[in-house]
Amino acid sequence: MIKSFFANRTWAAWAYGGGAFLIASIYLQVQMTVLVNRWYGGFYDMLQNPAGRDISEFWNLIFMPIWQDQTFLGFITVPMPASFLWIAIPYVLLATLTNFVTRIYGLRWREAITNDYIPRWRAVEEEIEGASQRIQEDTYRFARIIESLGLAVVRAIMTLIAFLPILWSLSGQVDLPIIRDIPGSLVWASLAITIGGMTISWFVGWFLPGLEYNNQKVEAAFRKELVLGEDDKHAHAKPETLLSLFSGIKFNYHRLFLHYGYFDIWSNLYGQITSLTPLLMVGPGMFTGAVTFGLLNQVSDAYNRVDNSFALILNNWTTLTELRSIWKRLHEFEGNLDKYNTGRDIDAAVPEPGAAQ
Repeated sequence: MIKSFFANRTWAAWAYGGGAFLIASIYLQVQMTVLVNRWYGGFYDMLQNPAGRDISEFWNLIFMPIWQDQTFLGFITVPMPASFLWIAIPYVLLATLTNFVTRIYGLRWREAITNDYIPRWRAVEEEIEGASQRIQEDTYRFARIIESLGLAVVRAIMTLIAFLPILWSLSGQVDLPIIRDIPGSLVWASLAITIGGMTISWFVGWFLPGLEYNNQKVEAAFRKELVLGEDDKHAHAKPETLLSLFSGIKFNYHRLFLHYGYFDIWSNLYGQITSLTPLLMVGPGMFTGAVTFGLLNQVSDAYNRVDNSFALILNNWTTLTELRSIWKRLHEFEGNLDKYNTGRDIDAAVPEPGAAQ
């Protein structure tokens, strides 16, 4: 799965060149979110104290091409937009291009895996369970999940690098007893809640990978019988056989939905807890005048971005569960390809009609 794309010269340009483009694009998008976070502070402070301000300031902060110097990588300083529209439009265009390249990147990865599997599969004379599904469906699902989840990991890392210092400095505005004396309290709160959430999620979702794996096995058996029935309905795809196989699918899905049900209860509860955390920690400061409305929005935005990055695994738990089951099936498939490999294409072992014996 990995070597077929990253250790193959045929795909090196896409594997590394395409990957470099996507990383650079995500870096720029993260920097734009930093600009938006700064914009929140000034804009909402202006709304809180409109006295003595001109309405033109309101429109300028949204529409006018205002520029401020921004430092990249710690030493490169370039002018960047400071009004919302001039941040949002480039962000939308860049995000759209990134999504397009990401989809192509995933397709190229799937193509590399398929090109690797087909000759190896044709050199196997033993029947491998669900081979067609592994080559056609599982490679597609693997590439699709990797393309989205891989970029999410990169985005989370870059977001943490950009926003952890911001959230750390904003932690000085926390006005709760004991917590106010802890440097970087908002960062530590986010980290503690995420670790606790992941630990609970691990136990709540314990059975999900195995159920996903079993689900694909019963689906493969049902699909195989239907495919065989397309060629010979007298010997295959009889109603009693198909209904029996579908009963297995239904039973497994009921178990899967049950386990996802109580996992969803926990997941939704966790989301409500994390949404309230920055308000509980910073909100009381508004009553003492220590926190402005703009600062509250800036803290909330920075906290949510850091928390979502910390909680990447938790927020994508069901996707990771699906990926783990796909990885297990493809790993087993590759093991069988190596185990039963004859070293030659199966067509080479069958003499053509009329060939000399």
